[in-house]
Amino acid sequence: MSENNDFVRWFRQATPYVHAHRGRTFVIVFGGEAVADKGFRNLVHDLALLHGLGIRLVLVHGARPQIQASLARQGAGFRYVKGLRVTDPAALACVKEAAGSLRVEIEALFSQGLANSPMAGVRIAVASGNFVTAKPLGVIDGVDYLHTGVVRRIDRDALRQRLDSGAIALMPPIGYSPTGEVFNLSASDVARSTAIALKADKLIFLLEDTAGLSDDRGQLVSNVLSRDVAGLLEGPGLDGGGLEGGGLPADLAQALRAGADACIQGVKRVHLVSRRLDGALLRELFTRDGVGTLITDAPFEELRPARIDDVAGILELLQPLEEAGVLVRRSRERLETEIDRFYLMERDGMAIATAALYAYPAEGMVELACFAVHPEYRSRGRGALLLERMEAMARQRGLTRLFVLTTQTAHWFRERGFEPAPLADLPMAKQALYNYQRKSKVFIKRL
Repeated sequence: MSENNDFVRWFRQATPYVHAHRGRTFVIVFGGEAVADKGFRNLVHDLALLHGLGIRLVLVHGARPQIQASLARQGAGFRYVKGLRVTDPAALACVKEAAGSLRVEIEALFSQGLANSPMAGVRIAVASGNFVTAKPLGVIDGVDYLHTGVVRRIDRDALRQRLDSGAIALMPPIGYSPTGEVFNLSASDVARSTAIALKADKLIFLLEDTAGLSDDRGQLVSNVLSRDVAGLLEGPGLDGGGLEGGGLPADLAQALRAGADACIQGVKRVHLVSRRLDGALLRELFTRDGVGTLITDAPFEELRPARIDDVAGILELLQPLEEAGVLVRRSRERLETEIDRFYLMERDGMAIATAALYAYPAEGMVELACFAVHPEYRSRGRGALLLERMEAMARQRGLTRLFVLTTQTAHWFRERGFEPAPLADLPMAKQALYNYQRKSKVFIKRL
């Protein structure tokens, strides 16, 4: 019964995302390592599910291990100069071979329809084509990079036609020039350019070496702003040792760089998740907190002044605490008239915490009231963060003492610097409103 209840609860929580994602365009990029992994079949099943939910998918795949294996069979390899690979004619032949082989393999997996499998009864068209016009990287510091290229243009009209027909678009790391030349491209460059050209709703990197960006304690960073990425790449890094600038793993640094640029150029959200975590794509897209790092132009989570249309969300946060006797019950009408005193912590459109400040300027005091955090976020430090922000706002107003009246949360406030105080220490206007039946305890903190 517990497992069934968890499933029903998760399904209901995922419903808003099912509606939000339908008809949207997602560009998803993964390396050739993912295709070679035995778990790739599960990823295909998840992609088929996304397609079935009405999401328009463009898949961009890498081919590095397949190309390297082909070169090894010939006793050759890529030559790298200043971190950039030189694609000579022998290497280009291996690129073509690997890209063709991977296309067939991926198309075959999307064509499976065995009974008693996730793909039973599924019919998905996969469309490939010459969607990418490329140009040579050229000669840099005297080095000719030959058939290594960069994206020049994406044929977005052709791609949209395929997506409009209900197909999944499949794009290899290859581009073509108007003169008929073939160029070896970076999968992240293809994905970034495609997402920008299509004005995609999401660009998703399935990373090989990491689950996303980590801080100096090894904790996953859930959200990073696009404007901060350059500093992460140039600085000492958050990950602690890696293969590229900023101490970050190479694939993470590449994804951050491409993702931030895509975000700045109009892609709404860029997700970095581990391709090794089974179901990571579904967890990232259909849960509020996800399992990776999100790159956005604006904060994913913010504290802002409440508006009149936030009253329903605030009431939902307050109701459980009012029923438990932790907070005094407030009517909708009272909330509407006092909404300018409330602040709301919002995460991806969901109200996860709220608090109100009632100032008494003559006494230099301010009351912290209606302090509530959503149950799912109480163990994640949101309460302490909200209190810190409320204290900062009180200081900005020139107020020197913050007080609370509480019946059941005394220890929480004591642990954060509040001291017991007599009722007589409160402003006279507040003393006149004191409810002697509740017998709330008074705590004051100097700011």
